[in-house]
Amino acid sequence: MPTPDRTSLPAIVAAGLHVLETNGLSAVTMAAVAARVGVRPPSLYKRVRNRDALIRLIAESVAADLGESLEAADPGGPGTPGADPHVRLSSIVRELRSFACERPAAYRLIFTPLGTGDEVSPEVLESASVPLFDIVATLVDPDRVLLAARTLTAWATGFIAMETSGAFRLGGDVDAAFEYGIESISAALTRPSSA
Repeated sequence: MPTPDRTSLPAIVAAGLHVLETNGLSAVTMAAVAARVGVRPPSLYKRVRNRDALIRLIAESVAADLGESLEAADPGGPGTPGADPHVRLSSIVRELRSFACERPAAYRLIFTPLGTGDEVSPEVLESASVPLFDIVATLVDPDRVLLAARTLTAWATGFIAMETSGAFRLGGDVDAAFEYGIESISAALTRPSSA
């Protein structure tokens, strides 16, 4: 009679996420995750090929969580016709910041190329981006949606990276600066293209 499984893939990913958020990416080892789920490290290999595959699974889990958070923060989501796209955009960008400040290691993992051959699935990243693309598509011409979404994401990610690393050292109100950035980018997105 085969021995019963003592853990599951979702439990392994959850344990890896806990280690990541508690101790950082370098602490996510097969041994640390095995200890967290209460098994010996070789038991993990029944479910996960290696550490690189585990990191990818964790990153995909975080991306899915982020996509759900952004969708929930959108005041103009499905079933809410006519919502102001600028208000919608502000809401989800604020949620992006909130998510990143609450879960900085997990957030950084989404935007870190893994370079291991076990990259995050493009489908997972695309799914997580749906709320942003949906709103941006209401603000710009169809041929500028990707450009606008990338610009907004780059600004927000840069701001968040500076904030979470303590790089804003000149004083002033960081929250006000973030709101100014949202307003400025939102307004810039709707300006007619000079091209």
